[in-house]
Amino acid sequence: MKTSLNPHVVTLGTAGGPRWWTGENAGRRTGIATAVVVGDAVYLVDAGSGVGRQLMKAGLPISSLRGIFLTHLHSDHTIDLASLAIFGMFTLKQDQHTIRIVGPGNRGELPPASLRAATPPSPVFPELPTPGTREMFHHLMQAYGTDLNDRVIDALRPSPLDYFAAEDIAIPASSGYHPNGNPTPAGMEPFEIYRDELVTITATLVEHPPIAPAFAFRFDTEEGSVTISGDTAPCDNLVRLARGTDLLLHEAIDFDWVQRAYGSIDTDEARASIDHHRRSHTSPQDAIRIARQAGAASLALHHLVPGTTPDSVWRAHGASFEGGFHIPDDLDIIPFSSRSAGGASVATTDNLEMAVAR
Repeated sequence: MKTSLNPHVVTLGTAGGPRWWTGENAGRRTGIATAVVVGDAVYLVDAGSGVGRQLMKAGLPISSLRGIFLTHLHSDHTIDLASLAIFGMFTLKQDQHTIRIVGPGNRGELPPASLRAATPPSPVFPELPTPGTREMFHHLMQAYGTDLNDRVIDALRPSPLDYFAAEDIAIPASSGYHPNGNPTPAGMEPFEIYRDELVTITATLVEHPPIAPAFAFRFDTEEGSVTISGDTAPCDNLVRLARGTDLLLHEAIDFDWVQRAYGSIDTDEARASIDHHRRSHTSPQDAIRIARQAGAASLALHHLVPGTTPDSVWRAHGASFEGGFHIPDDLDIIPFSSRSAGGASVATTDNLEMAVAR
């Protein structure tokens, strides 16, 4: 009898935003990162704050990673990429397979300035203002050259470059993509970015201005599928990518918090922040609408902003969704096999064995 691959996700970190959330519930949710587990293989989507620690707590060793897939290059999705490679190499053996780091390429040009700006701000690092995944990883490792060379030369340690290989996602020319003119081409067909004997990963461009490109990813296995939205406003491309998926993990923002946080501040910066959140993110109601349009069997809201919002705020919307509806905590496990997705139940990594067996 063939052994089940027991496909599931582990929600390593469920908070969005480039900050440590303070106040009530502070520290409950760590930075955004999701492990897609298929058999003994792990595919990591995004590398938010604390991801290495969360992998260890989940019992998922760095050596099990087949790849690290970055939806976009905002800091809350990439801040611990360097620690994964530098700390992670100490747990790897010489015969370790290469761990691919796959993400957006160089944007090629700066985004347009906010319409709120009286004078367009000057870019940081104008000599390389929009590095892509490959360039970013190179410069991260270069920044730790003192540390790495101490260990390579004195302790005879390997280099992270021996084990990790960063590459940029090539966007099909036929899509009509342009970082400023057409960052989210209408009617775009999903395209393959990775394949091995366990999974096929396809991607599409989603709507997360001003950053471009920004991707959503879908993982298809013999036993089920999961789609991860990345950061996006409501987007037809995502609906197309997620069509019939067993589990959709979609970002969500509390727009009432946005108004409380910025609405009473009479500055262009505050108004620009409101502009950004409203054109670049998705409410729980719209995430449910998208899941329904896609025919997703289950929906889990993650990349929650703010990371301290009480669960009751998010759960209040779930009654309107006909499938499974989840507000996972950090380190929760959600199966996505076709036979379980419609009623997939969330478990914790403290009971991994029982959850995987479902």
